[in-house]
Amino acid sequence: MRPLSLYGFGHSPFYVAIAQALQALGVPFTLVEVPSWDRSPIARLTQGQYYQVPVLVHGDEVVFESGGDSQDVAEYVEAKFGGGKLFPAGAVGLHEILLEFIENRVEDLTFKLVDPFYVDSLTEVGERAMVVRHKERKFGRGCIEVWRRDLPQLRAEADRLLHRFEVMLGRSPYLLGDQPVYADFSLYGIVRAMTYGGYHQLSPSQAALAEWAGRLEGYRY
Repeated sequence: MRPLSLYGFGHSPFYVAIAQALQALGVPFTLVEVPSWDRSPIARLTQGQYYQVPVLVHGDEVVFESGGDSQDVAEYVEAKFGGGKLFPAGAVGLHEILLEFIENRVEDLTFKLVDPFYVDSLTEVGERAMVVRHKERKFGRGCIEVWRRDLPQLRAEADRLLHRFEVMLGRSPYLLGDQPVYADFSLYGIVRAMTYGGYHQLSPSQAALAEWAGRLEGYRY
């Protein structure tokens, strides 16, 4: 089997999602954590075409996203190892709606809960400055402090969005039935990113989400 390596940041939900999917599929791979303040390894791997994560290296093939809403890495894993498990034909449509909501609406909110704490954890001034600069180029000057100020409101809105999944998972082991699809791994990545570093935890009212996350961690197809 050709060697498989997954590059990413430890707090990236998209990196965590792919890693968990590969684990569930029983695919051996190597995790390579890249510092978020130095993305040059990603730029070199992709010959300057990309600077985000995850990046999957499978032998001579380097796989990364072609757009903001693409699923190139997940679809590659499905094509090579999934056999219809991650993107089942019978769930086309509904699955895409779930993924779009999870990876846009939910992720666009939850990362703001963690970033102020993550930035504070970077004690080396150059590392911290590079992370802040990256965020401010995308979200505007002072965005980290705005998110820090608005943490209670951001958490309340995150809980409101997550409640929809709490209801679904109170009725079904996984989002679309008795076994996980890629949307499960995507949501898992967001939950794990939101609770990264122990800065936030799932609340007692999110018991179904917590139980689902535990099941998914040990799941093997």
